[in-house]
Amino acid sequence: MKLCNGKNVVETIKEKCRVCFTCVRECPAKAIRIRDGQAEIMGERCIGCGNCVRVCSQRAKRVLSSLDNVKEILNSDVKKVAMVAPSFPAEFHDVDYKRMIGALRKLGFNHVHEVGFGADLVSMAYKRLIDSNPDGSYIATTCPAIVAYVEKYYPELIPNLAPIVSPMIATARVLRELYGNDVKMVFIGPCVAKKGENEKDCYKGEIDEVMTFVELRELFDSLGIDRHNSADSEFDEPSAGKGALYAVSRGLLQSAGIKEDLVQGNVVVADGKVNFVDAIKEFEKESLSTNLLETLCCEGCVMGAGINNFIPMYKRRHKVSVYVNDKVKRLDEKKWLKDIERFSKLDLSCNFSPNDQRITPPSEDKIDEILERMGKKGPEDELNCGACGYDTCRGHASAIYHGTAESEMCLPYTIEKLKDTIKRLERSFGEIKSVKEALDHRDKLASMGQLAAGIAHEINNPLGIILMYSHILREQCPVEGTMKEDVAMIVEQAERCKKIVSELLDFARQNRVVKTPVDVSELVRKCIEMLNIPKNIEINIANKLEDDATVELDRDQFSQVLINLINNSVDAIEETKKEIGHKLRISLEGDRSNFIMAVEDTGAGISEKYLKRVFDPFFTTKQIGKGTGLGMPVSYGIIKMHSGDIRVESNGDLSKGPTWTKVIVNIPRYDTRK
Repeated sequence: MKLCNGKNVVETIKEKCRVCFTCVRECPAKAIRIRDGQAEIMGERCIGCGNCVRVCSQRAKRVLSSLDNVKEILNSDVKKVAMVAPSFPAEFHDVDYKRMIGALRKLGFNHVHEVGFGADLVSMAYKRLIDSNPDGSYIATTCPAIVAYVEKYYPELIPNLAPIVSPMIATARVLRELYGNDVKMVFIGPCVAKKGENEKDCYKGEIDEVMTFVELRELFDSLGIDRHNSADSEFDEPSAGKGALYAVSRGLLQSAGIKEDLVQGNVVVADGKVNFVDAIKEFEKESLSTNLLETLCCEGCVMGAGINNFIPMYKRRHKVSVYVNDKVKRLDEKKWLKDIERFSKLDLSCNFSPNDQRITPPSEDKIDEILERMGKKGPEDELNCGACGYDTCRGHASAIYHGTAESEMCLPYTIEKLKDTIKRLERSFGEIKSVKEALDHRDKLASMGQLAAGIAHEINNPLGIILMYSHILREQCPVEGTMKEDVAMIVEQAERCKKIVSELLDFARQNRVVKTPVDVSELVRKCIEMLNIPKNIEINIANKLEDDATVELDRDQFSQVLINLINNSVDAIEETKKEIGHKLRISLEGDRSNFIMAVEDTGAGISEKYLKRVFDPFFTTKQIGKGTGLGMPVSYGIIKMHSGDIRVESNGDLSKGPTWTKVIVNIPRYDTRK
């Protein structure tokens, strides 16, 4: 509900809002918009019922305060009048009503009146209206939130609104008659919507300020007034009769003497946010035919948003009933009738104006489109769980279309998005883990390379001297004798050391590649021709690259990888000590983006526990003297320098079937057809 100064009667405290959508669910006018994950009250659509204030567990809804204006009135020199709503016994249940009146006078109010007397006058006006129009069909206008709801969402029902003011306005008109226009009047009650009612054009100047019971407690505390120790006092006359029952549901009927005939259905009572909406909807469709529809937005005024939730509803009703019962017993009926007669000619009429806030619903196609974006492809996906604050998925979709809701408000949709996000995070984590492992391995290789280079350079020169002199000795040794065999052993082992040093230097130099277009099928053929492969091994080259076998590679380094993989396969096959039935298969395949080479053998295989170590420097499963443990790390480094990937698959367990090993190399391919 937006006031004439542009402020909303209720606003959201954003830092407290946890976006639980409870306020959306509880708002009968759907006047709450979710934007950027925050609940915003649309003042032009709000009816001021205060349901959002009552249900917000985080206290993120704040009612526009009138305390500063009230304090200003109390500090003024004019006569000040307090008008107390009939529901006050439910709020100030902890103190005798006389002490509460005394506390109000201590605040500075010159007069304290019951709005219940205005309610008595209003009740009689309703009685006259129903009796004089037995065929009429009216909606009671005692609740300002109901009036605002009709004006905004059912403007065609405005002629059905009973043209009678609320008890608050009726009381104000009585007090103007008593005290003139030179007084300041403050209404005190449980209703937030009264703040908006007071600003209607037709009521301008009748009441100076509206304050809730919650604000009154704050005022007592801020000014240090203890209502428990205040002097006893009575309400100023005219006294209220049964009009004090207005605070509870059906109070209007009982105080007006209107009988609710369930057979004839002449009167229908509906209270609470769900019931009043349904009742007005049926009234508009003419499926609800009645003389009077008494509706309250709350479950009685004792449940208003401007009253503290100290005691439960039925205890509040009981407190009001006890007060009214005691009051009626003490009432001077003759004096009361005389006062009623005195103000019977008072003008209690009012006019209502349309303030159409209805929104044209989107087409079914648009709603279906929005639902499909949320993963709801058919009626079976529309759960209508209400977690978003809307009764149906289609209602939620309509609100999204109009910009008052967000897709993320849908719990199933958000859960699915979270699942997808978790999956993507898991994939990203896996990729990051792989990259980290690769970087760790690369760091290991780099440090090993530095170590290898240092060792190789340090021992290369003395090793050359050893080789030179061992060759001289072998030539000078006599043909017969053990000395020649010993020298030959020295030469053989020195040659082996030279090979290790050479591989160490190769390992250390894995820091640059020079790529050129290479025909890989031709390169594989030449590498095989260079090697001395035993005749018992059947070699099969499966070329699936079709016409274009060109890949950008460092020819020499890739040849080194291929030769190393073929030699490893040959050694693994010889380790099985079988004479026949061995195969070595090299397959070449790929697409426009990647070149894939696989070298597969039927050798002894690699144990599962060693598979993760095949690229570790100096690790080997070969017999002593046959391997240095640098071939695979060197190959790994070369492939990584080509921005590629190399992996090993193997079975070294005969109990699981024939043994085998397969090394797969994947390198980004240079596509000459681009």
